Amino acid sequence: MTELRLGVNIDHVATVREARGGAFPDPVRAAILAAKAGADGITAHLREDRRHISDKDIERLRQELHIPLNLEMAGTEEMLAIALKHIPHACCIVPENRQERTTEGGIDAVGQHDRLKPIVTSLGQAGIRVSMFVEPDKRQLDASKSLGAPVVELHTGAYSEARGADQDRLLEKVREAARYGASIGLEIHAGHGLTYENVKPIAAIPEIRELNIGHYLIGEAIFVGLEASIRRMRALMDEVRPHASTGSA
Repeated sequence: MTELRLGVNIDHVATVREARGGAFPDPVRAAILAAKAGADGITAHLREDRRHISDKDIERLRQELHIPLNLEMAGTEEMLAIALKHIPHACCIVPENRQERTTEGGIDAVGQHDRLKPIVTSLGQAGIRVSMFVEPDKRQLDASKSLGAPVVELHTGAYSEARGADQDRLLEKVREAARYGASIGLEIHAGHGLTYENVKPIAAIPEIRELNIGHYLIGEAIFVGLEASIRRMRALMDEVRPHASTGSA
């Protein structure tokens, strides 16, 4: 069975910082603690409105982090220039709506194919692994493959919010998308809304290679500390997918 990696999103450490301004809490410190606790990578979303993660955070993460950095970014020329300046390990292209509280769904790789193609190409030519954050839908997977992205991250938000039979149905949709994506040569990641209570069924999907989890872990850290929060998530993942941490992704 393939190893399942854990990427920890540190955006909402920066959200707390920006609620008051100043330098604390420091998301880069959180990233270093996450690595110590067993994270295989760090995700940070540099939004166009800079509501949490800042340009300086990205610069410091590249300088101080010793595990891979996944930069979540809108598919814009501004964000492309920033990515090409810092050359993170990976870039995940996500949709952005300035009015949204969090990313509300996957990017439309089908409808935006021609606009996104030069951005994906430029990132790939710079040696950056490109991931498309998409709904678990075959058309979006096909479009991501056509764009030249080697990785897709399946949006698990609908699954995470559902209950009962609806959650079972949406879980099967994620399973089918993961199988199909892997069959056409994509590396499959997943994330959004995952918690201690719902992570195991997603972690058990054999084609999924990485989970990216942030908001829930930062919330739990208020009560138990960041390292303990991450270690528990890692343990739950390990119950269904044994893990040997390598510090790489």
